[in-house]
Amino acid sequence: MSEGDGSLLGFPCDLPIMVFGRNAPEFRDAVVTIVESHYGSAYSLAEQESKQGSYVSFTITVRAETRTQIDAVYKDLVANELILMAL
Repeated sequence: MSEGDGSLLGFPCDLPIMVFGRNAPEFRDAVVTIVESHYGSAYSLAEQESKQGSYVSFTITVRAETRTQIDAVYKDLVANELILMAL
Protein backbone atom coordinates (compact mmCIF):
# COMPACT_ATOMS: atom_id res chain seq x y z
CA MET A 1 0.00 0.00 0.00
CA SER A 2 2.27 2.68 -1.24
CA GLU A 3 -0.24 5.52 -1.30
CA GLY A 4 -1.77 5.10 2.15
CA ASP A 5 -5.23 4.92 0.57
CA GLY A 6 -6.30 1.56 1.97
CA SER A 7 -5.66 -0.15 -1.35
CA LEU A 8 -4.49 -3.75 -1.30
CA LEU A 9 -2.36 -3.06 -4.36
CA GLY A 10 1.29 -2.11 -4.14
CA PHE A 11 2.43 0.41 -6.72
CA PRO A 12 3.67 0.29 -9.34
CA CYS A 13 1.92 -2.94 -10.41
CA ASP A 14 0.78 -4.77 -13.52
CA LEU A 15 -3.00 -4.58 -13.57
CA PRO A 16 -5.32 -6.54 -15.89
CA ILE A 17 -8.48 -4.67 -16.89
CA MET A 18 -11.32 -6.65 -18.49
CA VAL A 19 -13.63 -4.82 -20.87
CA PHE A 20 -16.73 -6.24 -22.60
CA GLY A 21 -18.73 -4.97 -25.56
CA ARG A 22 -20.26 -5.77 -28.93
CA ASN A 23 -17.86 -7.17 -31.51
CA ALA A 24 -17.48 -4.03 -33.64
CA PRO A 25 -14.52 -1.92 -34.77
CA GLU A 26 -15.99 1.09 -32.93
CA PHE A 27 -15.81 -0.78 -29.63
CA ARG A 28 -12.17 -1.74 -30.14
CA ASP A 29 -11.28 1.81 -31.19
CA ALA A 30 -12.99 3.28 -28.12
CA VAL A 31 -11.18 0.94 -25.74
CA VAL A 32 -7.77 1.55 -27.32
CA THR A 33 -8.29 5.32 -27.38
CA ILE A 34 -9.23 5.42 -23.69
CA VAL A 35 -6.39 3.15 -22.56
CA GLU A 36 -3.82 5.02 -24.65
CA SER A 37 -5.00 8.36 -23.24
CA HIS A 38 -3.97 7.10 -19.78
CA TYR A 39 -1.05 4.75 -20.50
CA GLY A 40 0.27 5.63 -23.96
CA SER A 41 1.40 2.54 -25.84
CA ALA A 42 2.59 0.78 -22.67
CA TYR A 43 -0.06 -1.93 -22.43
CA SER A 44 -0.83 -5.39 -23.76
CA LEU A 45 -4.19 -6.49 -25.11
CA ALA A 46 -5.66 -10.00 -25.36
CA GLU A 47 -8.96 -10.53 -27.18
CA GLN A 48 -11.64 -13.22 -26.80
CA GLU A 49 -14.80 -13.45 -28.93
CA SER A 50 -18.06 -14.91 -27.62
CA LYS A 51 -19.28 -18.24 -29.05
CA GLN A 52 -21.45 -16.64 -31.73
CA GLY A 53 -19.02 -13.75 -32.27
CA SER A 54 -21.52 -11.08 -31.25
CA TYR A 55 -19.49 -9.89 -28.27
CA VAL A 56 -15.83 -9.56 -27.46
CA SER A 57 -13.84 -9.16 -24.27
CA PHE A 58 -10.46 -7.53 -23.97
CA THR A 59 -7.98 -8.07 -21.20
CA ILE A 60 -5.73 -5.05 -21.15
CA THR A 61 -2.71 -5.24 -18.87
CA VAL A 62 -1.25 -1.90 -17.85
CA ARG A 63 1.52 -0.81 -15.52
CA ALA A 64 -0.37 1.21 -12.93
CA GLU A 65 1.61 3.78 -10.96
CA THR A 66 -1.14 5.06 -8.65
CA ARG A 67 -4.69 4.32 -7.50
CA THR A 68 -5.75 7.65 -9.00
CA GLN A 69 -4.53 6.50 -12.42
CA ILE A 70 -6.54 3.27 -12.13
CA ASP A 71 -9.68 5.11 -11.05
CA ALA A 72 -9.36 7.55 -13.97
CA VAL A 73 -9.14 4.86 -16.65
CA TYR A 74 -12.10 2.94 -15.16
CA LYS A 75 -14.15 6.15 -15.01
CA ASP A 76 -13.53 6.81 -18.70
CA LEU A 77 -14.22 3.20 -19.69
CA VAL A 78 -17.58 2.94 -17.92
CA ALA A 79 -18.64 6.37 -19.22
CA ASN A 80 -18.37 5.21 -22.83
CA GLU A 81 -21.69 3.92 -24.21
CA LEU A 82 -19.96 1.29 -26.41
CA ILE A 83 -18.46 -0.41 -23.37
CA LEU A 84 -20.95 -2.71 -21.66
CA MET A 85 -18.79 -3.62 -18.65
CA ALA A 86 -15.31 -2.99 -17.25
CA LEU A 87 -13.81 -5.04 -14.44
